[in-house]
Amino acid sequence: MIKKIVFIIVISIGMTSCVTSKVYKDLESKYASLKRKNRSIEDQMAAMQKENEADKDALKKLKVDYEKTLAERNELQSQYDATQANYKNLKRSYDALEKNSAAALAANTKKNRELLRQLEEKESALAKERNRLDTLQRDLDARSQRVDELEGLIAAKDAKMQALKNAISKALRNFEGKGLTVEERNGKVYISMENKLLFESGSWAVGTQGSKAVKQLGKVLGNNPDIAVLIEGHTDDDPYAGNTQLSGNWDLSTKRATAIVNILLENKQIDPQNLTAAGRGEFAPVASNDTNQGKSKNRRIEVILTPKLDEISKLLNDI
Repeated sequence: MIKKIVFIIVISIGMTSCVTSKVYKDLESKYASLKRKNRSIEDQMAAMQKENEADKDALKKLKVDYEKTLAERNELQSQYDATQANYKNLKRSYDALEKNSAAALAANTKKNRELLRQLEEKESALAKERNRLDTLQRDLDARSQRVDELEGLIAAKDAKMQALKNAISKALRNFEGKGLTVEERNGKVYISMENKLLFESGSWAVGTQGSKAVKQLGKVLGNNPDIAVLIEGHTDDDPYAGNTQLSGNWDLSTKRATAIVNILLENKQIDPQNLTAAGRGEFAPVASNDTNQGKSKNRRIEVILTPKLDEISKLLNDI
């Protein structure tokens, strides 16, 4: 709902001839909220990786406990077998002595009863260890399965993002060398388009070549509805010197990001709720603004694709 409101506000701004300070501050506030959400997603992913490592450590400890319990069970089994063999020997002696005297019979009877008591105690202890071992085995199997499932989901997400990166690179290969790059890092895909491909100086109207590139990107995004899309506008640090419709670089970068969103929304397969437009002005440079080449790299649109983490979050809650 928040993304829809931001979208409606930004569209309204694009249709007016001037931008009020209140609208600009509203956009600043909404962008900060969206930025916090983006950081929250990154924190969730880091927390998930940390919890996955913790689960691996717990699994390793369970395996150690299992091996220790198994050794204890084997020792009890050995003691039980030895006691049972001793009992049989004494039983034979008892049978032989039974013919000799009542005193010998009484002594052997006492020994026999003591051995029977010890044997029952060993059987009881062995049964308890068997139950404990079975419980540990079930817990170990269940945790191993959840760790395997979690690792599988994370691997699938990484593979999906790599495949998405490859699909985007393939779709935009005709624009290579024209200020467009695609890379995958930290589980996200980053598409950077320099303004020379998209806009004239001081303008937020997308040119023909830039529009083709964005539409090609939209075709890939339309086939991946479970991807969140953040479009960020960036400028160099030269003060804005255009008409009075804009209040500065931040305003210009926001309008440029919104212009990209508008082109993507021409593709009806793209869910508007997956899109977020934000302007960052000159405050997130990727190169020094001391050279013309650096300024050119800083004047750009960045499209950041992030996988949705609902399945992984659910599995982590179950562990």
